[in-house]
Amino acid sequence: FQLIIIKLTKKGKDKIDEISNYLGIKKETLYKWLAEKDVPAHKVGNLWKFRKDEIDQWVTSGEADSRKNKLQRR
Repeated sequence: FQLIIIKLTKKGKDKIDEISNYLGIKKETLYKWLAEKDVPAHKVGNLWKFRKDEIDQWVTSGEADSRKNKLQRR
């Protein structure tokens, strides 16, 4: 499996862009999902860890789409 680690620093913002682009969402949305624990990610200290296989499963299961639709209804 591929592990993507993001340290919440200026360099980490590039990775946030990478993940948000991969998901087709704005990075602000990804930050909100992280805060609300609505995206498969693991926080260790000040690091966010994403497993590509978990992200892919989350997307293919429809959970990501239902989360995106939920935000649009607000």
